[in-house]
Amino acid sequence: MTMVMGICRSFHDRALARFFHCFPCLSDPARRSSWGLKVTLVMLHLIFVGILFVFDGDLIETTKKEPWYTALYLLLLFATLVQYFITSSSSPGYVFDVMRAVNETNVICQKSSMASKQPASSQNGSLNVVIEGSQSGRNFQGSNPSSWTKLVMDMYPPGTSIRSCTCSYCNVEQPPRAKHCHDCDKCVLQFDHHCLWLGSCVGQDNHCKFWWYICEETALCLWTGILYIMYLKANISRAWWKDAIMILLLIALSIVIIFLLLLLLFHSYLVLTNQTTYELVRCRRIPYLRRIPERVYPFSKGICRNLYNFCCVRSSIYSLEPLPSSQELEEKARPYTCLDILACRCC
Repeated sequence: MTMVMGICRSFHDRALARFFHCFPCLSDPARRSSWGLKVTLVMLHLIFVGILFVFDGDLIETTKKEPWYTALYLLLLFATLVQYFITSSSSPGYVFDVMRAVNETNVICQKSSMASKQPASSQNGSLNVVIEGSQSGRNFQGSNPSSWTKLVMDMYPPGTSIRSCTCSYCNVEQPPRAKHCHDCDKCVLQFDHHCLWLGSCVGQDNHCKFWWYICEETALCLWTGILYIMYLKANISRAWWKDAIMILLLIALSIVIIFLLLLLLFHSYLVLTNQTTYELVRCRRIPYLRRIPERVYPFSKGICRNLYNFCCVRSSIYSLEPLPSSQELEEKARPYTCLDILACRCC
């Protein structure tokens, strides 16, 4: 018996080793868990949609008469799954990548300046780092960049200790709004949260993709829920076991729809005010946000510009935002007047 168990264990180990050799991306437990979540999400979509097509004969007849209706529905399903994989595989914007790009550009520009004695611009790489604000309005695809440490310290108030803005895990200087993610084990620019379903962080570089995924997922679930209700209204007394399955799935789908609608509204509010989930929830634990009055959005530039920066700025451009000065905070905290509304101060 012991010999048989040993042979089985040896065969299992060899088969597992061969499998990991063919699929090295699954040798990491974290990657296996991430891919397991992705497969589970795809299967849930196929189950909810597939059962609808299996049970609902009227939907099949509608497809034959009006194929565009079903084609649009399946196109939305396909677009939602594609957007999910695009979002889950995209980088949230890691501090280390931007720091390395800035330091490399600094070295290249110094060598070019020594050779030509003229300001030089970086021609390698597609990373563009923009520092916003009047006193730090510099573009690091241009000339004369400073080192990463000096760059980060310029974004904090004078007198700030470098130790207070250095990550104790990555040992890199964090610009404002960055945070170390313990799941990814990296510092993320404009850290929002770590999404378990995506298997990655949501940050500056993929927050827009995440919002569009939520929007498409919400639309798909609403459309699927409407099709479920239409089926139950037309076939409520034909087969009780089919009705029971459809009702249970509809209840689960309703819970998901409520959650997605709240999540979509919440992230839309964050986009309009240029906030992140982490900043909103932990504002009293973030040292540089403790002095900010309530209902004052320190990084907001107005609704229109917030939307433009969120939707239209290329993913290769990383925007580093310095902390607002006391004068800027006083201006943001000033109550709105009729003249401010006419002048579109909120925009």
